[in-house]
Amino acid sequence: MQHKSLENMPCPIARSLARVGEWWSMLVLRDALHGMTRFDQFKSLGIAPNMLTRRLNALVDAGLLSRRRYSEKPPRDEYLLTARGRDFRPVLLALLAWGNRHFAPEGASVLLVDANTGVAVDPILVDPATGRPINTPDYALIAGPAAGERTRRRYAAAKPLAGEQKRAPATRKRARARAAI
Repeated sequence: MQHKSLENMPCPIARSLARVGEWWSMLVLRDALHGMTRFDQFKSLGIAPNMLTRRLNALVDAGLLSRRRYSEKPPRDEYLLTARGRDFRPVLLALLAWGNRHFAPEGASVLLVDANTGVAVDPILVDPATGRPINTPDYALIAGPAAGERTRRRYAAAKPLAGEQKRAPATRKRARARAAI
């Protein structure tokens, strides 16, 4: 069954999923961010070689990895993270924290730590202007400047984010006005 392509949808989440939404792709990127560059290293994932080849090619086509020949005889390539690929690191770290929190009843098998102190840390998204975590109803998704009419309607009619409905209407309006700035 052929899946619908998400590449040209107006939603940035859908477009991102078109590039990295296949689970092997995220695991290849995880290992690339951990320093792996060669096909034989990525085989440690337990992925079939033909599937690994497809995933590496797709990540190169999406601009997350670049291919560089390191041996002519036999021909061998290595796969290096591009700036776009390195920018995916916070997404993987957020998935790591979410997975540890919700899907690891036996406890965390991988932790993010401060490399200098060894102290475990929890990645969070913060508003760079205020330093506040972006996990409260004070932040909302709205249609952006390039949004089409369908997207504008969807976000205009959207229900408040979780927790926002408990706030007074005037407070919601102020929060939306701040988010629009």
